[in-house]
Amino acid sequence: MLRIHDTTPVKFHETLVEKFREIVGRYPEGKQKSALLPILHLAQAEYGWLSPATMDAVAVFLSIKPIEVYEVATFYTMFFLNPQGRYVLEVCRTGPCCLVGAEKIMQYLEQKLGVKEGEVTIDGLFSWRGVECLAACGMGPVLQIGPNYTFYENLTEQGIDTLIDELKAKSQK
Repeated sequence: MLRIHDTTPVKFHETLVEKFREIVGRYPEGKQKSALLPILHLAQAEYGWLSPATMDAVAVFLSIKPIEVYEVATFYTMFFLNPQGRYVLEVCRTGPCCLVGAEKIMQYLEQKLGVKEGEVTIDGLFSWRGVECLAACGMGPVLQIGPNYTFYENLTEQGIDTLIDELKAKSQK
């Protein structure tokens, strides 16, 4: 769901704009819309999610209609349309992982973190969600952590406890 009430204006800093220009320069003249996906990835990396104002600013930068940006951002699940935790725990929920305990891992994450899928912990550190195949079927259940997409395989509740403790300690440094 898109948080349409967040209308905080977005002005990209010059370093980000330079990265955007470099990406647009990879495509033929008049085909700047081709840069949309990598630019959305950079914008999300900068702000943690894609607010409507951020998507509008991308549209202005690329000289396209805002709806063209919204269509892409709402189609691909790797784009976040709401604020996320610093660490986004994504658990593979497809058949092979479910057969070896992915649903149990998701239930445990909800209990351990005290938030439902898609919500953010009070400290702002964690959010979690089920995702489609992470291409590690023989190592399930599998979890990846965004934004850098580190993979953890053969998950157990103890493994989740260790992982969360490590991430909390890392965030305090």
